[in-house]
Amino acid sequence: MAKSVADQLVEMLVNAGIKRIYAVTGDSLNEVNDAVRREGSIQWIHVRHEEAGAYAAGAEAQLNGIACCAGSSGPGHVHLINGLYDAHRSGASVIAIASTIASFEFGTEYFQETNIIKLFDDCSYYNQIATTPKQLPRMLQSAIQTALQRKGVAVIGLPGDLTKMDAEDIESSTQSYGGAALIRPTDADLQALAALIDQHKKITIFCGIGAAGAHDEVVELSKKLHAPVGYSFRGKMDIQYDNPNEIGMTGLLGLPAAFHSMHESDLLILLGTDFPYTPFMPTDCKIVQVDIKPERIGRRAKVNMGLHGDVRDTLAALLPLVAQKQDDSFLKAQLKVYAGVKEKLQTYVDETGEKDKIHPEFVAATIDQLADKDAIFTVDTGMSCVWGARYIKATGQRKMLGSFNHGSMANAMPQAIGAALACPGRQVIAFCGDGGLSMLLGDLATITQYKLPIKIIVFNNRSLGMVKLEMEVAGLPDWQTDMHNPDFAMVAQAMGMKGITVKEPDDVKQALREALSYRGAALVNIMTDPNALAMPPKIEFEQVKGMALSMTKLILNGRMDEVLDTVKANYKHLKDVV
Repeated sequence: MAKSVADQLVEMLVNAGIKRIYAVTGDSLNEVNDAVRREGSIQWIHVRHEEAGAYAAGAEAQLNGIACCAGSSGPGHVHLINGLYDAHRSGASVIAIASTIASFEFGTEYFQETNIIKLFDDCSYYNQIATTPKQLPRMLQSAIQTALQRKGVAVIGLPGDLTKMDAEDIESSTQSYGGAALIRPTDADLQALAALIDQHKKITIFCGIGAAGAHDEVVELSKKLHAPVGYSFRGKMDIQYDNPNEIGMTGLLGLPAAFHSMHESDLLILLGTDFPYTPFMPTDCKIVQVDIKPERIGRRAKVNMGLHGDVRDTLAALLPLVAQKQDDSFLKAQLKVYAGVKEKLQTYVDETGEKDKIHPEFVAATIDQLADKDAIFTVDTGMSCVWGARYIKATGQRKMLGSFNHGSMANAMPQAIGAALACPGRQVIAFCGDGGLSMLLGDLATITQYKLPIKIIVFNNRSLGMVKLEMEVAGLPDWQTDMHNPDFAMVAQAMGMKGITVKEPDDVKQALREALSYRGAALVNIMTDPNALAMPPKIEFEQVKGMALSMTKLILNGRMDEVLDTVKANYKHLKDVV
């Protein structure tokens, strides 16, 4: 029997290191599905929604290097788009197979016809459609090579009729090629940076995901400079641990310490980060930015020195040129601020809440204590993201995934699917909002079908919590943010997993212990305080005014109880603002 194009495609995916394809099968994908079955060494993961499959592939790629998802004609591959946007913006090497109608029907407005070149152009680095057997392997090789080297999504359009045709041998390569390169600034640039550092006393280092492989070098530099070290959310798991000079995050999810340190500095060194955004950037100090992608330099702040380089390679070359500083007064002052911030955060853990209004901070801190040292966390966008950012501590082995750049809802549960398949044996914990979980609820069935021991923690505040806060700080009464939820524990049980609902603070720790020790999938539905706020480190007067206006409108609309609950739940934050 001659090898088909579908067989050739699967063979190339296997050779590239792909372990599974996340997809919903369908007419134009059926030949690929069957080729996977016959090949035997690659899995077909039947998700319930293609968006979940794309999220899962993005998570797997971030953990293991490369992954694959697929969608059938028209609606099937259209469903991939949100998850692919997230993967692309996260720098995840994902191959997306967009199966299409038969090639001879192109341009006829046939049933389920789409233009995949227009459709996927904005969320991919490579996006082509093959129409002949000779094109497919060359395009697929280019797609794999592009995804691996540029760290993003590559899309291959695959007409259903093409998959049945006999494969053709081609003269070009069908293998992918990797290998890392040494990338650092020139000697002259490094000398200039060392000289600039020597001229300044109050220096803060801020790290992003681009510093992930440079933990030891960052710590060594911070010790030499007596510099506090802040980090972005994506950089946290790689920079926070074993770092005596760390001062936390800044940004909307961050804490006042890093914001304060950056604004008190006379020199700010940004390492592998395209964050924080402009409102959080200081404007009266010198700024240096080092990035592997030089096109990003200077787009968030007025940078005085921009250097192209891998952070680890750059710091390894810079460290011998930097003299040990003696004055540590700036560092001590910033660490003192950070200690005060952590003390205030702890008050929301110690005061655990009340029935049906459990403090989410207490929940997150308890999970941090009970979770494995090498646990993988996924966090939904919104308030769940805040609690993960502030209360889950790095160990050097833990990972945290979220929709940090794309900011989509519903990412945590499907990303947990990808993480569990990519890293069997490791504990996977998903921080889900009730709004996020509801959006892709059907894929709980994927978890049980493949017997994945994922632990889902639902921060059930019965609302779109972050949206509610956004409306309030804008001076608007929250409207249509309430969630009428099912009993998520009963839904979980109906799906075949363990389900627990927690209404009392005293029951939180035992429920979490029970779920985390359970050998299969478990969901813990925790009724958290809907009025818990996530105050940013920099609070503008307009935000305070907006909150006051929002509260006034609620009172005038007969919702005085909600105002009192908000004040009661957040009196420490509000006292600090006033």
